[in-house]
Amino acid sequence: MKLVVVSAGLSSPSSTRLLADRLAAATLDHVDARTEVIELRDLATEIAQHLVTGFPPARLAAALDAVAAADGLIAVTPVFAASYSGLFKSFFDLIDKDALTGKPVLLGATGGTARHSLVTEHAMRPLFTHLRALVLPTAVYAASEDWGEEGLERRIARAGAELARFAAPAAGAAAPDADTAAAIAPRSLTGAITSVDPADGFRVVPFEQRLAALRAG
Repeated sequence: MKLVVVSAGLSSPSSTRLLADRLAAATLDHVDARTEVIELRDLATEIAQHLVTGFPPARLAAALDAVAAADGLIAVTPVFAASYSGLFKSFFDLIDKDALTGKPVLLGATGGTARHSLVTEHAMRPLFTHLRALVLPTAVYAASEDWGEEGLERRIARAGAELARFAAPAAGAAAPDADTAAAIAPRSLTGAITSVDPADGFRVVPFEQRLAALRAG
């Protein structure tokens, strides 16, 4: 399995990269994977060149290819003006329109205040839904005051377990413990997230049949 981590932090070190590393580590607790980290700050000039010329320099082309080839993706951005950063958006503007189709994506964001905690839902999730990615149920936002708190660690652990389940081949994923397993939403026969585990066996009962059973009762 190949896990790609995209971090849009602008400083070094940065809380954005720290969150990205924590999410990757939480995923690797459940599955064996080769991990590649893409620091967008190192590609800022190449991203601007590609936007202007339409041709990616070699380093940027390699990064775009890595995202397209990933089995699972972690994407983390700092919050700018209550949304993702321009650098983050510019990079994903360059991704081929089909590259993320069906790909499991774990979202993360960092900010100075908890007031921006919904940025993962009102900004990031619609972006990756538009790209037809499989956006995981749990997204992780880390405000400055969250670091070192148990709640953040629980969210990171849950998100990592979800990514491992959806990205790894069934035979390659390590079995989660009971608490983690209860927190992971399984997929239905169609791939949708559901509360019913297909391994337990189930069938879809037509609505008309359910109504008939109620009338008979």
